[in-house]
Amino acid sequence: MDDFKTLFKRNSFSQDKDVRRQAAEQLQLQYNCEINGLQIDESVLFAHNGKGCTVVASKLSEGDVIFQNVTIGANQTYNKATQKWEHLGNPVLGKNVIVADGAKIVGPIIIGDNTVVGMGAIVTKDVPANSIVYGVNKIKPRDPDHVPVFFKDMPESDEIIAACNQVINRYKNEQ
Repeated sequence: MDDFKTLFKRNSFSQDKDVRRQAAEQLQLQYNCEINGLQIDESVLFAHNGKGCTVVASKLSEGDVIFQNVTIGANQTYNKATQKWEHLGNPVLGKNVIVADGAKIVGPIIIGDNTVVGMGAIVTKDVPANSIVYGVNKIKPRDPDHVPVFFKDMPESDEIIAACNQVINRYKNEQ
């Protein structure tokens, strides 16, 4: 059984159509994950092995990080009056975009470089670079001195365990 990274690379970068199809099937079976994009940079990371993600993007750029249960895709609609499709196209994620757990990014929109899309956010409109998106299309400037959710130098497990024990002790003290 191949690991997520191997399947992601085969699914996204293989020149062999059958290899891509087989990798896509395995991603679905093993991780409940679908990944399709016209352009995907090889540095894109999927935290937690992309579990529960449906990603159908125009472009995923260098340094992007996508957490679990994220949906990226279209929101096209058919206009019966004009007999034409509207809102065709899928999102573009700029460089170093972090998409947190459960976020939904839909439509022919651009998420600017260095943006963080918060947990559970719903995004249906363009987002400028260096922003934080939260709630439904709520956008604020990103604090350049803080990197929420993910950073290349993540804390060691001992540090995380110590922080979790502090929360447990705080809970015990409130009882």
